[in-house]
Amino acid sequence: MEFLCYHRDRPGSLTLRDELTEAHWSYMDRYAKELIARGPTLADDGDTPTGSVHIVDLPDVAAARAFAFDEPNYQAGVYRDVLLRRWRNTLGRTMWDFPGGRTGGNRYLVIGLGAGEAADLTAPTDRHELVAYGPLLSDDGAGWLGTAALLRAPDPATARTVLTAGRYADIEVHDWQFGGRPS
Repeated sequence: MEFLCYHRDRPGSLTLRDELTEAHWSYMDRYAKELIARGPTLADDGDTPTGSVHIVDLPDVAAARAFAFDEPNYQAGVYRDVLLRRWRNTLGRTMWDFPGGRTGGNRYLVIGLGAGEAADLTAPTDRHELVAYGPLLSDDGAGWLGTAALLRAPDPATARTVLTAGRYADIEVHDWQFGGRPS
């Protein structure tokens, strides 16, 4: 089962986050084979973290909850909240398979929170800028709750257009970068 986990930073927690960098990476190293995508969201300055995205393939909902809530930054209070949802990998690849590579261009996390009839269940036909894409689902996988994508785009407004306008209660766009230990 695939899950999207988005930890949002608590205001004023940057120093604590910095102190826990190695603990966070060590924790994520334990899930290296299960990770589909990962990386921080960033403030408008392009440098200050505002959250952390992990898309991960785990056996069940209980394992996903343990992954999200046992994470060292969460345990220490870096994060203010967690969005944890089942997710379907419509591209069938990981971020490391993205043909556009780890660098170059602006990258975004786009989250559309569902309202009404399901939308955007399949990836757009023009997929070459998509790093990851899929619907957000209820714990049992039966109910559509929204759609999430990681993509490269010229700007946030263009990134937002990956989702169908008017079909969501809210669409969030966050600057995002490929995560993991620096090489």
